[in-house]
Amino acid sequence: MSVFDLASFDDHEAVHVFDDVRSGLRAIIAVHSTHLGPAAGGCRYWQYADSEAAMVDALRLSRGMSYKNALAELPVGGGKAVILKRATYPKSDALLEAFGTMVDSLGGRYVTAEDVGITDADMSVVSRKTHFVSGLPVEEDAAGGNPGPFTAEGVFLGMRAAVRRRLGREGFKGVHVAIQGLGSVGKVLAEHLAADGAKLTVADIDERRAAKLAGELRATVASTEDILFTEADVLAPCALGAVLNEETIPKLNVEIVAGAANNQLRTPDDGQRLYDRGILYAPDYVVNAGGIINVMAEYLGDGDVDAVRKRIAKIEGRVENLLARAEAEGTPTNFVADQMAREAIGRG
Repeated sequence: MSVFDLASFDDHEAVHVFDDVRSGLRAIIAVHSTHLGPAAGGCRYWQYADSEAAMVDALRLSRGMSYKNALAELPVGGGKAVILKRATYPKSDALLEAFGTMVDSLGGRYVTAEDVGITDADMSVVSRKTHFVSGLPVEEDAAGGNPGPFTAEGVFLGMRAAVRRRLGREGFKGVHVAIQGLGSVGKVLAEHLAADGAKLTVADIDERRAAKLAGELRATVASTEDILFTEADVLAPCALGAVLNEETIPKLNVEIVAGAANNQLRTPDDGQRLYDRGILYAPDYVVNAGGIINVMAEYLGDGDVDAVRKRIAKIEGRVENLLARAEAEGTPTNFVADQMAREAIGRG
């Protein structure tokens, strides 16, 4: 199937496919929009079932970054990179440098940073070959570095707005949140929620990590198979995407979905399915924008950590306004968010 025929193509400006035989790098860089500025978005390192799955992921993530960056009022467009993880070519400095060379070949049209499977130390290796990179290790109080904690901060605030609207409660005391995925974002989100009095159920593919965090936060551990269907107030997907779909949505036992994972809906119609079930969905690319707000402040030289946190604080009001508009229009929240984002990038 041609890339143009994929449902997720969605009028991308460019899709670049790279194959570096020497390092073993196989990568895709998808540029969805440069309407507002250079396409910005992280690089994911993941083992895909096949090359088409990698392409679809890159396209979906790239479009999500266009929407996320636009609604976060950042002067950048949206793009994404995926590196295909292969057992015969493990992640190495040579592979990361080759990726940096490929990013550099685009002349600044795409700015990369870390995503799943990539660290700020990896970005330092990438930066040996390109200046079009952010999320590098930084000194204390400087913007940049690992975006995970900043993403978690924004999700916490966006979730709080959803809890206020649906449950009529200020804060999380006694609110039961089920968290799927305890990586650099999910773990910090769990810590924020526990500190604010939430009751937590957690799950992670690393069972020891889940058990350790549960012990520290007095949380309950669920299996990765059961966490989506836990009876709770809020479900926070913080792992990979497409977990909300026609198979899973009928079995959800929550009032609210608000999490950090990108592309939680398998298709836009899944937002309608959540709406029909009376489940309030906080669109992922609105609540999880804290990380890109942070790394773009680093890349653009636009403020310190305090400035970043002030920008992240706006996520709460942004979610409140979006949820209010969707309720007034009687429309699923993802449809409203998508329309707002398309208008912002000149595709309304």
